[in-house]
Amino acid sequence: MAKGKRRDSEGQYITLPYAQLKSEAWRSLSGAAVKVWLELHTRFNGSNNGSVRLSMNEAVSALGISKGTAQRAFIELEEKGFIALHNPGNWYHRKAHEWRLTTKRMQTRSGAQLATNDWRHWQKKTKDGQPEYPSPPPMGPPRNPRPASGSTREPVEAVSSRRLGTQVGH
Repeated sequence: MAKGKRRDSEGQYITLPYAQLKSEAWRSLSGAAVKVWLELHTRFNGSNNGSVRLSMNEAVSALGISKGTAQRAFIELEEKGFIALHNPGNWYHRKAHEWRLTTKRMQTRSGAQLATNDWRHWQKKTKDGQPEYPSPPPMGPPRNPRPASGSTREPVEAVSSRRLGTQVGH
């Protein structure tokens, strides 16, 4: 067998670079998102990036996950930069979304477009929605918190128990 050639029995394969496997974006993916990502790559034939199709129903039946889980997996992959929506599908015409795999190059009319690897720019968010290492707070004197109720000069008075209405004597 000639050097550099593989046997036909081996078939296609997916390369997973260490930079991707060790990235924070990859390690934060859910199991369902990894399964959907792998299924999308099985539909990539080397020249169809940007038109890789996988519908929600196909993902559900092929991967054994629920519709909600599949939908969350697609959203997660898109938010973390592993896939990008290239052409939206149409439910009424029974056409699935066409996805672009950001880890693969894409052939366009003007030539080959290199892989964007958008997952490299993803940052983990905290509860407040900011990156894990935000910029330092502005410098200045600390402020005392405002009192919870009332003010320091005027105490809060209780509402009187007097009947409301006209003050007409009987």
